[in-house]
Amino acid sequence: MPERQYTDKELLKLISEGNEAAFRSFFHAWQGRLFHYIRTIIKSPQVAEEVVMDVLTKCWVGRELLPRIEHVEAFMFRIAYHRAIDFLRAASRNPQLVDLLWEEIQMVDATEADNQVIVKEYETKLREAIGLLSPQRRKVYQLSREEGLSHKEIAGRLSLSKHTVNNHITEAQRFIQQYLADHLNLVTVFALLYVVSEKV
Repeated sequence: MPERQYTDKELLKLISEGNEAAFRSFFHAWQGRLFHYIRTIIKSPQVAEEVVMDVLTKCWVGRELLPRIEHVEAFMFRIAYHRAIDFLRAASRNPQLVDLLWEEIQMVDATEADNQVIVKEYETKLREAIGLLSPQRRKVYQLSREEGLSHKEIAGRLSLSKHTVNNHITEAQRFIQQYLADHLNLVTVFALLYVVSEKV
């Protein structure tokens, strides 16, 4: 006798009752779909797999609430989207995670032309952000980034204290990062934000 095929809603009801076999069926049914969806947000296959595991694990941990879900597909993709965005936001504050994303973005689904487009977009928005800095802050930033001067050298050239120079660079970096976050797509932002930190 063929095994019965359950709908997603039926599986969720069984899962809410602690049925591990139902969870395994639901897991296998959604693992691939969520992975491909999350890959459109996070290019790293490794990270996408981790996010998928997190989403599906939360379904089991919070299984008592599953019967309340009316539209399973919309719910699953919404949860996956928010978990992916949460990861990208965390990555922007963690250099190791940003490095991981950047390395994998370059290796996976990224031709030379793709990378050139990303870099060009980044450089365009970076120039825009620099242009919006106050004249003195922009000068301090450019002396640091383009001429490679130390804080002490910049302070001497512009007759400023080292503390003032440091404040200008810190605020310039903060403004530029926020500008990039507002004007670039998420993947580009979190793959490239660390470049700003390296250059200022």
